[in-house]
Amino acid sequence: MNKKPKLLISECLCGVSCRYDGKDNYIGKLPLLKEMFDLVPVCPEVLGGLSTPRDPAERQGERICTANGTDVTKEFLIGAQNTLDIAFQNECNRALMKAKSPSCGYKRIYDGTFSKTLRDGHGCTVEALLKNNIEVYTEDDIDLLIEEKKR
Repeated sequence: MNKKPKLLISECLCGVSCRYDGKDNYIGKLPLLKEMFDLVPVCPEVLGGLSTPRDPAERQGERICTANGTDVTKEFLIGAQNTLDIAFQNECNRALMKAKSPSCGYKRIYDGTFSKTLRDGHGCTVEALLKNNIEVYTEDDIDLLIEEKKR
């Protein structure tokens, strides 16, 4: 019997209400992903000690701050390290993360002005994953992830 590869995945994409606003980002292709992968759900922000709901946060250079100006960089970095540890413990070499997030965003994230403006960049958890050779996808790349898995 072939063992399914493991996939680190943002918990909010699995329907867990862990977003900053207490909602989720459930993806319709989750059943297909469950057939193809053993899912390892994580929420870096919760793993860093932040509550749900919480104030929205965005990256401002190397810092991550909430809309009211509170610096939550430490919590985000703890969450990134805890997520990386979970990825290693579970031998995950791929991750499906939430697009645009200050922790899970890949290639494009909000610019720190809380104006819904995007800029090039990664969330801090994605940076940690990439530095450790873990392939990163977002919910916008699910078809690419599925194709890569089939090869």
